[in-house]
Amino acid sequence: MVKDRQIFFERLPLALLFLLAAVAFSSFLTQINHANQNIVFAKNPERTDANKSSEDSNLPQAAKQKEPSEQKIVKPAHKHPAFGHRASERANMVKQQIYMRDINDPNVLAAMRVVPRHFFVQQSDLRRAYDDNPLPIGFGQTISQPYIVAYMTEKIKLRPDSKVLEIGTGSGYQAAVCAEIAAEVYTVEIIEQLAQSAEQKLKDLGYTNIFVKGGDGYFGWEEKGPFDAIIVTAAAGLVPPPLINQLKPDGRMILPLGSPYGAQTLVLVTKDDEGAVRSQSLLPVRFVPMLGRVTELQEQQKK
Repeated sequence: MVKDRQIFFERLPLALLFLLAAVAFSSFLTQINHANQNIVFAKNPERTDANKSSEDSNLPQAAKQKEPSEQKIVKPAHKHPAFGHRASERANMVKQQIYMRDINDPNVLAAMRVVPRHFFVQQSDLRRAYDDNPLPIGFGQTISQPYIVAYMTEKIKLRPDSKVLEIGTGSGYQAAVCAEIAAEVYTVEIIEQLAQSAEQKLKDLGYTNIFVKGGDGYFGWEEKGPFDAIIVTAAAGLVPPPLINQLKPDGRMILPLGSPYGAQTLVLVTKDDEGAVRSQSLLPVRFVPMLGRVTELQEQQKK
C-alpha cells in the first residue's frame, strides 16, 4: 500500500502537466475559432486592367463602370414643345412618304414620327418641313429628304445598344433619328458653324446620347470607335479607308459614292467577322459633296 502511494505521488506532477497542457490547448482553440468569425478571407486577386486608374480600383464594385451591355441607355425625354408640335404632319409623312414606299422597320418608323423635322429647317422653309424634298440649311448644305433619311437608317440595322458614327452632321436631323434607336451617336461636321448650330439644337431637344465634333469626316472619330454602324451624308468618289478601319466586324456602313456633281449611287458596305469587306449598290441618289481630305485625294486621282 505504501509503495502504491509512493508511485501515485511520483506520477502526480506529470499528470498535472498533461492536464494543464490540455486545458491551455483547449483555450487556444476557442480563441482561434472566435477570431475566425471576424476574418474575411481574401479571394484570388483578379487581373488588373492597365487602363483603369488606381482611384477606380478603390471604388465599390457597384460604383465601377459597367460593361456597355449593362449601361443604362439614356434616351431623350421628349419634353421640348417641338416634339408635340405638328405631330399629325409627321404621322402623315411617315404613312405617305415612308411606309408606303416599303420602309418597314418599326423602330425607324417610330423615330421618324417623333423627331420634329421642322425644328431643324430654316425659318423660311418651315411650311415645307414635312414635304418629300431635301431643303437648304445654309453653307451650300441640305437636310435630306425624309424618305432617304428613313431608308439609310433602316439599311444600317440599328439596335438599342448600337454605337453609330455619322459623317456630315448638317442640321442634326439624321443624328436625332439615329439617336432615337441607338445607344450612342457620334457625328462629325466639317463646317464649324453647322456643327455648333446642330449641337445646340440637339442639346435643346434633350439628346444626351449624341456627341458632335467639328472636323474632317474623312478621318472619322477614331478615339470613339469602333462603330457598329456608319452613315455618311455627303458624296465622294471613294470610301475613306479610316472609316473602314473604324467599322466593327459585322458592322454596316451606308454612303453615297460617285461624282459630287454627277451620277451617285447609295452603297451599303459590310464587314464580316473576319474583316472581309463587301459592297452592294442600292439606288441612285443626289447628295452634296464631301469636303476636306477626300476632295484632295479625288483631285490627285484626276492627274
